[in-house]
Amino acid sequence: MMISLLTGIFFYVNAQNDSIQVDSLDLMHNDSINVKTNDDSLVYPIIKTFLGNWERNYYGENPPANLDLVWKHYLGKGETVISRNIGTKEWAGAGWTGQPLLVREKGKLFIIQGAYDHHLKKINAETGELVWQYKFDDVIKGTGTIWVNETAKKKENELVILQGSRLGTGHFLDAKHIPSYRAISYHSGKELWRMDQKWTHSYSRDVDGSALILNDTAYIGLENSLFTVFNPNYRSATMKDGMFQPEIYQEIKLYTMDDVYRHKHNVVTESSSALLKNRIYVASGSGHVFGYNLKTREIDWDFYIGSDMDGSTVVTSDSCILVSVEKQYIKGEGGTFKLNPAENPQNAVDWYFPTNNNDFAGWEGGVIGSAGINDHYECNNHLAAFVGIDEYLYVVNHQQIDSSRKVLGPDSLTIYNTPKLIFKYHTGPSISTPIFVDNKLIVATYWGIYLFEYDDQNNFVLLDRKPGSFESTPIVYDGKIFIASRDGYLYCLGIKK
Repeated sequence: MMISLLTGIFFYVNAQNDSIQVDSLDLMHNDSINVKTNDDSLVYPIIKTFLGNWERNYYGENPPANLDLVWKHYLGKGETVISRNIGTKEWAGAGWTGQPLLVREKGKLFIIQGAYDHHLKKINAETGELVWQYKFDDVIKGTGTIWVNETAKKKENELVILQGSRLGTGHFLDAKHIPSYRAISYHSGKELWRMDQKWTHSYSRDVDGSALILNDTAYIGLENSLFTVFNPNYRSATMKDGMFQPEIYQEIKLYTMDDVYRHKHNVVTESSSALLKNRIYVASGSGHVFGYNLKTREIDWDFYIGSDMDGSTVVTSDSCILVSVEKQYIKGEGGTFKLNPAENPQNAVDWYFPTNNNDFAGWEGGVIGSAGINDHYECNNHLAAFVGIDEYLYVVNHQQIDSSRKVLGPDSLTIYNTPKLIFKYHTGPSISTPIFVDNKLIVATYWGIYLFEYDDQNNFVLLDRKPGSFESTPIVYDGKIFIASRDGYLYCLGIKK
């Protein structure tokens, strides 16, 4: 039981207060609580990071039954450098991962959205009106994290958005400085600090991942593939190379030189880390799923797959993690693993679900986005959903093995169990993460956004579909779905009031 009232910001809760409901409580890391309250004087994040919480398995509340347009906000478009040879491209709207963050501020809802016009934006979730925007040096691909700074002396520094972008137009990999990760005040939209990205053996200095924050320490896998532990507080930042930069506690390489040679420097870490007990798990493009031990401050768990992996690790209710696998650098098919990290890596596989190979937009197959699960909302039917580059949505029961079937793993040699397939639907290819909220499943693809409903017997029905090109992941709240599109707009879909 803890209460923190910091100039109107509410973060920890008194569980005995009848007006406050706590969804879950981790005694070791109680700052991962999702809070619901009717106190309109408070300011607090509802969706505070990619996939909602440190376990990457919370997507909102109260889904709608249709996809009617409530409002749309034009996010704009901007240029980004692809390479010296290819030059620049113009991208519109927002893409992968591009999930909105959601904050309740004195009874009103506000969205934080990164966009391809180079701006981080605060938008009124009720009206779609822009409140403020902060300009980065390049397009913003990833989803930020909102940190509640309990020691802040000024209102401007109480709620802080940690957000990454691509490396910067006019910059290339060998630029002297790439400050592509920054801290922005939620209240004012002003910059608090910026983090310079080091040039490593990785061929990227972008930042797509969302930080995981425990108390006053942040953890993130950067695209230079350094797992970085740092202090997000601006009061500990110092001037370095002409930039106000945060205090770095630790940097650990998420690759070996063998990985660099095998992947030709594609050892990029784009995923967001997840918390399970005393470890933080992160999937890297180097082909590894790493476990960072919070007690020893070392990586002491390493499951090697060998493929590129972009999706985030997702924690299940039975203390396992789901990991998506791209079809790249491997002989077999890509797909999704369920791993039990309580076991040694060589014995950690619970099951593997392969997807079909398919060439689309430079991908050869597998699953690019993360898996979505309903464990936060359901107690009986433990479902996981993912969409392959093969154009299909797959829904499996992640706690039931299909006893009639065995499958080959990504190496095309190892034989694994596979989960029971519940539902399959031709949605088109996707790199977005499907999300479960209550008895609804929302799936965004390059062919449109789909809204399914399912019952206790796992019968799925398509309620509605909206055409469009979507790469980003949606959130749900108060009868509305919020999602950005590649057509240039942020959409609010659902129930009109």
